[in-house]
Amino acid sequence: MRRRLPAWTATLTWKAACFIVIMCCSLAAVLGALVHVEVTRQTVGTARDKALEKLRDASRAYEAGEALPPDSGLDPAQLPASLRELAVGGRRGTVVGTYDGRPTMWAAGPADGRALATAVDYGQSARTISGLDHAIIGSSLLAIGGTLLVGAFAVTRVTRRLHQTATVARRITQGDLDARVRDPRTRDPARHQDEVATVAGALDTMAGSLQAKLMSEQRFTADVAHELRTPLTGLQAASELLPQGRATELVQERVRTMRRLTEDLLEISRLDSGSETVESDLHQLARLAGRVVRASGTDTEVVVVRDAHVETDRRRLERVLANLVANAHNHGRAPVVLTVDGPVVTVRDHGDGYPDYLVAHGPQRFRSGSGSRSGKGHGLGLTIAVGQARVIGARLEFRRGAGGGALAVVTLPVPAPSSAGEG
Repeated sequence: MRRRLPAWTATLTWKAACFIVIMCCSLAAVLGALVHVEVTRQTVGTARDKALEKLRDASRAYEAGEALPPDSGLDPAQLPASLRELAVGGRRGTVVGTYDGRPTMWAAGPADGRALATAVDYGQSARTISGLDHAIIGSSLLAIGGTLLVGAFAVTRVTRRLHQTATVARRITQGDLDARVRDPRTRDPARHQDEVATVAGALDTMAGSLQAKLMSEQRFTADVAHELRTPLTGLQAASELLPQGRATELVQERVRTMRRLTEDLLEISRLDSGSETVESDLHQLARLAGRVVRASGTDTEVVVVRDAHVETDRRRLERVLANLVANAHNHGRAPVVLTVDGPVVTVRDHGDGYPDYLVAHGPQRFRSGSGSRSGKGHGLGLTIAVGQARVIGARLEFRRGAGGGALAVVTLPVPAPSSAGEG
């Protein structure tokens, strides 16, 4: 298996830092090499000119039979072999070597079949080149460090704004439609905007448009439900006056269905508006679950693995569990088991299980699954359960049970240690 890099290597700051370091190192290497080559060429050229000039003086003195200049002589022992061969062959040349352990520029030429050589101290030139190399390396490191700090500061400012934009986007996804980035660069039209400000402004505009559309839909749903409530109440009362018969039973059943649908729509509109208030108290979870099952009138088995006391809104939690139990009986198959294990309540049936879209994305209004979970209902029961769970701070998850069936898991927040009692 290919090893995965740590998560921090995927950040924009890390990538920008690597890019800056690579570019600075490359630039420093190129400039340093050019400066080194040019300075070395000039320094070596100057030393070579001095050595050749001293060799000419030595040649004139040798031809005149005069004493040779200092550090000059015929076939000196420390003369490099390559330069000796060049001089014996009748040509002049220079080479950098050593003389008494010191860097030396040697110059040699022919003299009656022998090598006439002279030496010029090359120590200062060598120190100059070495000092230049150290200066190039030191200045390059300082430049890389300074550029990296400045670049990291600039990139961090950009990434901080990107993180803020991403945080606002996640808040909007979680339902906080009032969240906005409000980048100061988007408030002044005369101020030039960078790409991050453009994205932030587009996100704010999208959030405002989305909020307006959702609020319009919520108002429409609430208005329709309110308008239907009164005539449906009258229609239900009128249906009770009809003579008994199969036709009357069908009418009454359809009226009750419409009445439940209207009440569900009203409840969803209240949940969407975020105006619900929570009335929390401490409750014994096993007793509350048993009360829900008894009120449902269904053949649901209650299993208590570990009882717990939870601080929650009893009415809302009962609504969540009742909807889950009703959904299990209406769309699944027996046996239906409600299990209490500490602050976790699970409702499981043994049908075909939840549809793939519901497990992945949660319930959707007016959409039911396939197979045994189709044809009945409008997808509002589970939607209400999710909304009520969110109001009381619980987490509701939909899974596939081991061995088949649908599994709904409600995880409730655990209260701080205190005296437990039934609400």
